Amino acid sequence: MTWTVTEKRNLNKRIRKLPENVQNILITLKKDMEINGPIRGDWPNFSALSDGRYHCHLKKGHPTYVAIWEV
Repeated sequence: MTWTVTEKRNLNKRIRKLPENVQNILITLKKDMEINGPIRGDWPNFSALSDGRYHCHLKKGHPTYVAIWEV
């Protein structure tokens, strides 16, 4: 089963402002979610936030980059 990952309209503008390595990690996460689904326990610091919302760290350290998504 493949999943469809959609993004909010203004997200692309924000993504372009991220460092290139973080952009690449985010693209990898999106592809991983399309193939394996939104519950990504194999990503760093993955956890559920609330009803249907999840997060994981894209880059640790300072600054830390975090991805948040809803199912």
